[in-house]
Amino acid sequence: MKSDGIILDIDGTVWDSTQLVANAWNKAIQCSKIPGAATLVEKNPLTSEILKTVFGKTMDIIADELFFSLKKNDRYKLLEECDIYETKFLEENKQDITYEGITETIKILSKTYKVFIVSNCQKGYIEHCLDQNKLWPYITAIECFGNTGKKKAYNIAKIVRENNIKQPVYVGDTQMDYIAATENNIPFIWAAYGFGKPENYTEKITKPVELLKLFT
Repeated sequence: MKSDGIILDIDGTVWDSTQLVANAWNKAIQCSKIPGAATLVEKNPLTSEILKTVFGKTMDIIADELFFSLKKNDRYKLLEECDIYETKFLEENKQDITYEGITETIKILSKTYKVFIVSNCQKGYIEHCLDQNKLWPYITAIECFGNTGKKKAYNIAKIVRENNIKQPVYVGDTQMDYIAATENNIPFIWAAYGFGKPENYTEKITKPVELLKLFT
């Protein structure tokens, strides 16, 4: 494929943090003083599999779907509390939760292409990934919902515009990733090893290193 800018999703594409995040959010919910919060996980705690069904959506939608029994404002307050615990768990994590081969793939691609990360995550989440895996030297720029308050399609367009990318591609794993790419009229590479199954895609990879075959 021809490209001068490879834009990556993070969850289900670069790493799988769902078990770690589930542990963090369960702890946050158990400790929360928000009325009705603790009961959310007494019988049905959050799991990796549950989070895989919502990761990739914007943070407000995740709060609405997971904490729908709470008052609307309380849902967002609870998710903010979850983010605090998540940050702590991420900072303390010593386990490699990236997909096998992705860090070396990014390093190799960055020698020829500009590599970016765009996600619907909160501010600071991508930064933790890059910090822990020492990937900052290989990533040209990042953007997320937490920074702009905008959906992924907007943030992809922002990265493309600000970095003067003429032939961008987006690599992700979910239907929402596919929609964001198509809204920008750019090719979508489906990371089939991730969490979701989009209705269509331009190319498909079953492991990260297969990106090298597409771009080298």
